[in-house]
Formats: sequence, structure tokens, C-alpha cells
Amino acid sequence: MDQAVPLRGQDSRHPDGQYSTPAKVFHWVTVPLMVLALLSGLVIRFIAEEPKMAFYALHESTGLIILAVSAARLAWRLTSRAPVLPDHIPPRLRAAANTVHHVLYAALIIQPVLGFLTTNAYGFPLQGRTAFLGFIDLPKFMEAREGLAVPLHWAHSLIGWSLPFLLAAHISGAVYHHAIRRDGTLLRML
Repeated sequence: MDQAVPLRGQDSRHPDGQYSTPAKVFHWVTVPLMVLALLSGLVIRFIAEEPKMAFYALHESTGLIILAVSAARLAWRLTSRAPVLPDHIPPRLRAAANTVHHVLYAALIIQPVLGFLTTNAYGFPLQGRTAFLGFIDLPKFMEAREGLAVPLHWAHSLIGWSLPFLLAAHISGAVYHHAIRRDGTLLRML
């Protein structure tokens, strides 16, 4: 008698299995960090000179925390398989989900690295008033190089402006699966 092997985390609430607890923690810790990084990055240019450095410190520190969490998350993901998408998910939705996930993973790694390189190239390493978490001076990575800083800044800005659209696609997909398809996909991360 063949008995079906249960999916990881499969129960009455999660008939298609669910993500592991560490995967859920990585996901839900990243959410408020991204909101903080995006909002602080958007308002920095409108802040008066006096508190501006505090906003830079907040934005840059949040970015480096996102990098650390994302690197740990990626290492976890490489050693722990996510639950497979169920057969009832159409191929086009599978492709869309995989594309958005891969681009988000890449952005969560590349964006903070670009930001770190940009601040160093502008001659503002994470030291003094812009120290990591406000009090941890990080080593200076390079001397100021305006010619390098400008394209790095543009790349950092381009990814920064694309992140809300990627997040909207990710959230819209989750809502679509939950409210319209009612297929339990969202519950896999809850």
C-alpha cells in the first residue's frame, strides 16, 4: 500500500505545505526593514541639513542590516528547500512568482552593496555622524571618487525606485492567490 509522503508543514490550514519557521522569520523581519529603508531613502533629500546625517545613518544602517539578513536568508534558502508550488498553480503564475522572487532576492543583496559603495565613493564612509547604527565606525573602503560615485548613485536609485514596483507585484500576487484563487498560497508564509 503506497502512502503519500506529506508535504513539509502540511496540515488542515496548509494543505499545500508551508515554509519553515526560519524562512518565515527571514521574510517577516525583512518587511519592516525594507519599509524603513525605502521611506528614509525617499525623504532624505527633503530633510534639513541638521538632521540629514541622522537619516543617512538610519538609511545606511538599515540597508546593511537588510544585506546581512538577506545573505543569511539566501544561505538558508540554498541549504533548505522551499515547499514546492502545488500542481494547481498554472505555469504562467509559477514563472511570474519565480521571476519576482529571484529579482527581489538579487535586489536585496545588490542594493545595499551599491549604497555602501556609493557613500564611500562620495567620501562619506559609515563613520562619525553616519556610523553604522549611529555608533559603529566601519572601515573606509575607498577614497572619494566622484566619477565612480555618480553612476553608483544612479544604479542605487534605479533599483530603489524599482523596489516598490517589485513589492507591489509580490503583494498583489499574494492577495490574488488569497482573495481570488483562494488556493492557500499566502498561508504558506503565515
